[in-house]
Amino acid sequence: EVDPSLQALESRQEEILKRLYELKSAVDGLSKMIQTPDADLDVTNIIQTDECSPLTTNGADLDLMLGKDYGALKDIVINANPSLPPLSLLVLHRLLCEHYKILSAVHTHSSVKSVPDHLLKCFGEQTKKQPRHEYQLGFTLIWKDVPKPQMKFSIQTMCPIEGEGNIARFLFSLFGQKYNAVTSTLIDSWVDTAIFQLKEGSSKEKGAVLRSMNAALGKTAWLVGNELTVADIVAWCALQQTGSTNAAPANVQKWMKSCENLAPFSSVMKLLK
Repeated sequence: EVDPSLQALESRQEEILKRLYELKSAVDGLSKMIQTPDADLDVTNIIQTDECSPLTTNGADLDLMLGKDYGALKDIVINANPSLPPLSLLVLHRLLCEHYKILSAVHTHSSVKSVPDHLLKCFGEQTKKQPRHEYQLGFTLIWKDVPKPQMKFSIQTMCPIEGEGNIARFLFSLFGQKYNAVTSTLIDSWVDTAIFQLKEGSSKEKGAVLRSMNAALGKTAWLVGNELTVADIVAWCALQQTGSTNAAPANVQKWMKSCENLAPFSSVMKLLK
């Protein structure tokens, strides 16, 4: 028989190792935040939330896509201006929460004097947090006075990504979908069109985009094929922010309702009210 005192010693050793592992994860997380200048002591307000485990299908293998970081949480840090919230990134955050266990946080940088309450709570109300190592992905949004959204990732060799469309492409890639060259090109084209013409273009350009969207949506349920892609997310958000929804033609109106029937879109719509 095993000596009870030896069993007790082994149990105590396992408990100590577990606590050390949790401490390592916490230190790793803090070191990443310190290495990110925008999330240093310049932060004046912090709201944290944690999300439920996956609600629908399983997500892709993050270690395979992003590389294995032993004992440390993979962290995405996004800077965005509250005067023009990047709605597509909020939709994608909610979609990611359906596939992965995400530790979410909203910070306010000192360069911003005030942020509306609904943007401070854009990831939901604070709930009970779990140890960092129990999450698959960290998602931090910092409201900051920047000209366009910026994203930094925990891989040290990765350059910062700028622009809502580019960040949206990266986030959507975490679902692990594979497309052929033609489909990928069409998706990229729609994302750029939504950002540079629908969202930032003249009224003439917006009208031309709406006509093109209407023609495409007359053939397929979504902008590219019969499945939701990042093109739909970015285009829908651009329409919401430009106030072009009422002027949209029939096929576009039908497509918008299809988007809004999905929970991540409907929850972000509340931020517009």
